[in-house]
Amino acid sequence: MSVLNKFVVTVLPVIPKAVVGQVAKRYIAGVTLQDAVRVVQELNQKGMMATMDLLGEDVTQVSEATAVKDNIVAIFRAIRDNSIGSNVSVKPTQLGLKIDSEICYQNIRAIVEQARSQSNFVRIDMEDASTTEQTLDIYRRLRKDGYTNLGVVVQAYLHRSEADVTALVKEGANVRLCKGIYDESPAIAFKDRRQIRDNFLKLLRFLLEGGSYVGIATHDDFLIDGAMELIGKLGVKPTQYEFQMLLGVRENRRDQIVQAGHRLRVYVPYGEQWYAYSTRRLKENPHMAWYITKAIFVR
Repeated sequence: MSVLNKFVVTVLPVIPKAVVGQVAKRYIAGVTLQDAVRVVQELNQKGMMATMDLLGEDVTQVSEATAVKDNIVAIFRAIRDNSIGSNVSVKPTQLGLKIDSEICYQNIRAIVEQARSQSNFVRIDMEDASTTEQTLDIYRRLRKDGYTNLGVVVQAYLHRSEADVTALVKEGANVRLCKGIYDESPAIAFKDRRQIRDNFLKLLRFLLEGGSYVGIATHDDFLIDGAMELIGKLGVKPTQYEFQMLLGVRENRRDQIVQAGHRLRVYVPYGEQWYAYSTRRLKENPHMAWYITKAIFVR
């Protein structure tokens, strides 16, 4: 990380919100659902699928969790009404997980039911490690209740993920595989970059060999190339996997993946909670410091 990048990340809390907003335009669709629909339409025209993601997490009021549920149900209606190629991602803590697991379950179930009525799909996102077990429990309960139009996320940096993948493959799960972004203890998570990469490819092999549909979520060239090599060696059909990237990140590489004939899905975040999401992404990707510098000094 350059000195400039380190400095910008350090002073990020005092950088004006308007400046962060200028940078956030790269990877936030906007504040409204209409903004997200517009961006998805543009992606679809480029041959890319999307996942719409209403920003927010750690809800502490039942009424707020209910409102989030209603807003996410509305996303599916917008997908239907605008005939766009997108599914939806949800975070358990934005739907009440830290209030009451039953409230969270019922909210997610209502969303999954709406998606099923439209032959669509819900990705239950994975958050910090304190929620992993509860998230998997909710996923499995929904599967037991007859819902098949949903999937989960596995984070490659967690020590437990190999055991989770082994079980999920047997269950025929649809899995989004990512590195993981939360700052977890070395007691439960790999901290070395090479270890995380190696585990990612190891888990990807387990998933592909086991017949699971996999969302290969990474912007890392090493992992993209490794995944493509693995797909070729195993003779995996193009309909059995997709690459996934965040809006506004590595767009040239994203285009190359599509041009090479692979399915690709872009996560399209939107909503009032854009600032918290943006500052977290900037901390995760300090090379974005250059864009902040331009927003401050270049007019």
